Amino acid sequence: MEKNSRIFVAGHRGLVGSAIWKSLEDRGYSNLIGRTHRELDLEDPAAVREFFDREKPEYVFLAAAFVGGIIANSRYRADFIFRNLQIQQNVIGESFRHGVSKLLFLGSTCIYPREAPQPMKESALLTSPLEYTNEPYAIAKIAGLKMCESFNLQYGTNYIAVMPTNLYGPNDNFHLENSHVLPAMVRKIHLAKRLMEGDWDAVRKDLDARPVEQVDGTAPEEAILDALAKYGITPGSVELWGTGTPLREFLWSEDMADACVHVMEQVDFSQLKGEDREVRNCHQHRHRKGNLHRRSGAPDSRHGRLPGRTGIQRGQAGRHHAQADGRFQAAFPGLDPPGGAGRRRGAHLPVVSGPGGSRRKLSRPASPAARTPP
Repeated sequence: MEKNSRIFVAGHRGLVGSAIWKSLEDRGYSNLIGRTHRELDLEDPAAVREFFDREKPEYVFLAAAFVGGIIANSRYRADFIFRNLQIQQNVIGESFRHGVSKLLFLGSTCIYPREAPQPMKESALLTSPLEYTNEPYAIAKIAGLKMCESFNLQYGTNYIAVMPTNLYGPNDNFHLENSHVLPAMVRKIHLAKRLMEGDWDAVRKDLDARPVEQVDGTAPEEAILDALAKYGITPGSVELWGTGTPLREFLWSEDMADACVHVMEQVDFSQLKGEDREVRNCHQHRHRKGNLHRRSGAPDSRHGRLPGRTGIQRGQAGRHHAQADGRFQAAFPGLDPPGGAGRRRGAHLPVVSGPGGSRRKLSRPASPAARTPP
C-alpha cells in the first residue's frame, strides 16, 4: 500500500475498525475512507455498489459485522447469520467487481469447533460441531473466509482473512446482552462489587450511563436488583458463562490492528496457499520472529505459541505484561488486570449448572484465609 492509497475501513467506528484506522494514521496513511451505518448501510447491495462506484477504494479492511455476546447470540440467531452474510457478500462482491488490489476480512476464533483440542490447529476447522450459542455467527464468518479463499483460487484475487481472539480496547461497549466477552465480564464484576459494598451511588451512575432492560439509575432499588439478577449479578455473587476449562487469551485491539496493517503491507495469498493440491484456510493469526505467517497445523514448539495469542513469544512475554496491564487499566480504570493483583488475591470459582450450559459463579471468600487462586 502507498501512503496515499485509497483505503476503505468498513466499520471504522467500532472496536476493531477504529483500532485499524488509528494504526493506519499512525503509519502515515492519509487517504482513509470511512462511513457510519447511517451514511452507508452495508446490508444494502445497491448502496454498497454506489459507494464503490463513487469512492473507488484500492484496499479494503472488512471490519464491519453484526456482533454481540453470548445472550445476544442465543436470542438473535437469524440476525447473526443473515446480516453478516449480507455484509460480507456485498463488500467482497463489490471489491471484486471494482478490482480492489487487496482485502482483509476479519473474523473470530469462534469459527473453530467447540471441542477442538488446545492449542488449536487450523486443521480443526470444520471437523466437529461449533459452540451452539454462537453457531450462526461462526458459520457466517466461515462463509466469509471461504468466500475470500475461493475468489483467490478462481480469480487470482488477493483477499486474506484473519481470525483474532477475544478482543478488548477503546470503542467497545459494555452492554450486558451484546458486548464482547471481556467488557461484559468486567461490568458484571464491577456492579456485583458495588452492590456487595452497598455503594448505590456507583450502581445508579453506571445504570444512568448504560440502562439495563430500560432500568436506569432513577429506578427503585428492588427494580434494579431484579434487572441485574437476570444477568447473574447479585450483592453476593456474579455468574459468568462457561466451564472455565478452555484456554482463553484476551487481545488488545490496537495490537490486533497493528498486525492487520502489517498483513496488508507484507503478506499475500500466494505466500499462504502452499503447494497442496487442496488449498484450505487462507487465514492466519500467529507470527514468527515478528512476522505473521500461515499456521501449519502443528504448534510451533520452538516458540511455544498458542492459537489466538497476540503473537508474543512466551520467552518475551514478561516484558509485555506490564504494557498489557497498563492498557487494561486505561480501558477499565480502577480495575485489576487479568492475572494481576485481582488474580493474586484470588477468588473461588465453583462451577454451577445453568440453562444452556454451565456457569462459573464468582463469590467473595468468607475471610482472607479462605482466599485461594482460581
